[in-house]
Amino acid sequence: MSTSIPAQHVSGDDREQREGGQSAVFTRVPPQDLDAEQSVIGSLLLSGSPASASHQFFAETLDTGIVAEQYYRPAHETIHRAICKVHEAGEPVDPVTVADELTRAGQLARVGGRSYLHACVQAVPSAASGPRYAEIVRAKAYRRAVIESAQRILEYAYSEAGDEDEVRDLVEQQLTEIIAGTPGLHQAPPAVGDLYLDFVAETEDIQNGKNIGLTYGFPDLDMITSGMRPGNVTVVAAQSGVGKSTFALNAAVAAAKTGARVMFSSLEMSGTELMQKVAAAEGKIPLHHLTHQGALTAEGWETVRRLGPELFQQLPLRVYRPDGASLSDIASAARACARGDGLDLLVVDYLQLVEVEQSRSITREQAVASVSRGLKNLSVQLGCHVIALSQLNDDGLMRESRAIKNDASVVIKVERPDADEPESPRAGEVDLVIEKNRFGPTACVTVAAQLHYSRFVDMAQT
Repeated sequence: MSTSIPAQHVSGDDREQREGGQSAVFTRVPPQDLDAEQSVIGSLLLSGSPASASHQFFAETLDTGIVAEQYYRPAHETIHRAICKVHEAGEPVDPVTVADELTRAGQLARVGGRSYLHACVQAVPSAASGPRYAEIVRAKAYRRAVIESAQRILEYAYSEAGDEDEVRDLVEQQLTEIIAGTPGLHQAPPAVGDLYLDFVAETEDIQNGKNIGLTYGFPDLDMITSGMRPGNVTVVAAQSGVGKSTFALNAAVAAAKTGARVMFSSLEMSGTELMQKVAAAEGKIPLHHLTHQGALTAEGWETVRRLGPELFQQLPLRVYRPDGASLSDIASAARACARGDGLDLLVVDYLQLVEVEQSRSITREQAVASVSRGLKNLSVQLGCHVIALSQLNDDGLMRESRAIKNDASVVIKVERPDADEPESPRAGEVDLVIEKNRFGPTACVTVAAQLHYSRFVDMAQT
């Protein structure tokens, strides 16, 4: 029985495809975005010098996986190769160095000359968006690859070459290449059988008392929470003035003393203010001696000088105060740390000050939820722990608390009995109330407040 389509049911386009062996679809202009391509080139040229304020975006753009072959315009492919060659040689990437490389290769005129390189720089809206432009270019390249694979399958099928098995092999090969080339495609996750040995090894470490997380600086808190683990978030909540920033900075320094690589991002305090607090805590210098004219004694000055080589120059702690207050700025700085020496702990002070792009329809709670989720994702992507500080309302409830608690692995509320009751019999004590703990029980750890030194200490040290 014939399965052919009756002639009267075949359209003109279908007939052209059947008789000509090629669909009209392949005569169309392939998917491409020349503006995005130009913006990628411009972003790389603009951020490729280590002296550039936007240098961090150079690596972030290349980290998307974009390669020269993914550009549609040959000139852009040639320029991208030259950029990579200059970068691999350890030279700063800018229009001058790239033009020099293209001149040596005899390709400068072919890509449009020096003027086109400068035109690319002028065309880019923002070097910070370089990674996004690169993803657009990669997505267009992937669609072109899909079309090319589909065309190979059609051309082979129309040629009537080979038998059915050979046709099937070609189809399977082309489809496999299409799927494997999908931008952002992940491999299948590991089976539990593959995870078993790692699970046993980690269990042995736990049972033998080996810490698997970074220290908070308080033994009891470390014991209850197992420390600060990569890919997790600790939320530290308190009312204004209670000491959440002091606790977080103490924890950051304690972790850094063990060799952990730490970035402290403060939206409230300058780098100098943070340094004053660290110096006060580590040198036992009254904080007001460091902040008031003529208050620092000769002994205090000697301690400050000693802390330089003995502490500050040895401590793997970076302090970052973004010009704005956006989550993207903090994330970019954290990624730069991760690419450099590495990053084990990120502290953000504090959540409600971090900004995200908002539309008029978004609520404040949704905006904070976006920040919270962004920090959680960042902890997973970078394999670091995040301490996120959060304000409490006057009634003791965390602002926009639902989303924040959902994303946190540990929630610690900092409470000082003498904050509202100066004559409290527990004056000088601080309760670290663990309200959520995915790694153990909830509990309350009491420590001592030495706020004149800008620090909390274990009760045993008082």
